[in-house]
Amino acid sequence: MSLRTIPVPFPIDLAKTLFPLCRGAGDPTMRIGLADAYRAMRTPDGPATVHIRSIGYDIAAQAWGPGADWALASVPGLVGALDDASGFQPQHHVIDELWRRHKDVRITRTGAVMQSLIPAILEQKVTGMEARRAYRSMVMATSEPAPGDLGLHLPPDPARLAETPYFTFHPWGVERRRAETIRAACEQATRLEAGTTLTLDQANARLLAIRGVGPWTAAEVARTALGDADAISVGDFHLPNVVCWALAREPRGTDERMLELLEPYRGHRGRVQALLEAGSISAPAFGPRMEVRSIERI
Repeated sequence: MSLRTIPVPFPIDLAKTLFPLCRGAGDPTMRIGLADAYRAMRTPDGPATVHIRSIGYDIAAQAWGPGADWALASVPGLVGALDDASGFQPQHHVIDELWRRHKDVRITRTGAVMQSLIPAILEQKVTGMEARRAYRSMVMATSEPAPGDLGLHLPPDPARLAETPYFTFHPWGVERRRAETIRAACEQATRLEAGTTLTLDQANARLLAIRGVGPWTAAEVARTALGDADAISVGDFHLPNVVCWALAREPRGTDERMLELLEPYRGHRGRVQALLEAGSISAPAFGPRMEVRSIERI
């Protein structure tokens, strides 16, 4: 086991900052409390589990497994301590209030592209419930327990998924289209992980070169794994309505209208998204909801 104490330059709400990384309360790879979190990961040095705790302005971290040192080195990015919000200027009273209340919610830079990409692909065009169920099924079927004997499992192994036939995904609730996208991405895992050493534009281009990975999926990865505070999830089912309601009191919106309203925040549009999520802002609920399906039963 390895230990490290990390001073951070500003308060960090661990639970809300790390929330986008966790696939629901049943995520077998991660567990979040009010002031601490456990996360299993695959590192270049081998598997690891890291435990992070808030102690005042400091972050205490300990890690288990062959990749413990790599995991500890990733903690500043993981908890949002590398996030630079210096150019962010709220220009709307709603955003100003959210920033005042949730300034401790930061943009993560995990450095683990595939750990964000695989679940993001699973979330394409389905409900959150379906995606979380599929991710849990995939992990439990293909991954081994994480180091530390803490009840967590490692995230999916890209090398193994790349060799898994598409029909094996079906019992996990994943149809052929998403299965083939995951397999294609996993075949390029080494190249995609190297995107952490490139510019954001270059890393984004590598993601978008994967067939089946579009702007929404690339933004979800860039905002969590690469620390891109401008990554906005164009193509989201709910987000345009949320943004248009919060900034213009329009109950329904389009991607085009959302981007128009967010233009003054260019460079920090993903931060606005994170603040809206942290503040539980939602548009008025009316009209049909997205249907929850059970693909594995089809």
